[in-house]
Amino acid sequence: MEHEVTVTIDAPPEQVWAVLSDVERWHEWTASITSVEPLADATDTGETFGAGSRARVKQPGFPAATWTVTEWTPDENFTWTARAPGVTTVADHGLTPGPDGTTTTLTLRLRQSGPLGGLIGLIFGSRTRRYVAMEAEGLKARTEAPATT
Repeated sequence: MEHEVTVTIDAPPEQVWAVLSDVERWHEWTASITSVEPLADATDTGETFGAGSRARVKQPGFPAATWTVTEWTPDENFTWTARAPGVTTVADHGLTPGPDGTTTTLTLRLRQSGPLGGLIGLIFGSRTRRYVAMEAEGLKARTEAPATT
């Protein structure tokens, strides 16, 4: 199964990245996430969260999963992967600056593969698609909201 959502956000990539890369706070802007708990790993980049980091992610209606960041390019993208018996899930989070630098195109893509990937996609595909859309819309709403003091 593969699902992709793209939205345009009226905010510069740096602003969108600041919210997107703060994974511990995702539950504040999307109901598709209950919690994200970074695990005590060193990153390949020396950042708090980045390439090589792992996090325990809890979503409503799914068991908690451990995600490992496999690609990390600040202000541009990150990819993380979760494995369970029979299925590997890969989630890409990409930012493309608009032509004037004041907008950002967000692309979220989720892929599932493995012997049970098709079955998992069939059973949970509707919820998965809904959650990916919720994350895109939640990030858009959070980053377009006026800053509060």
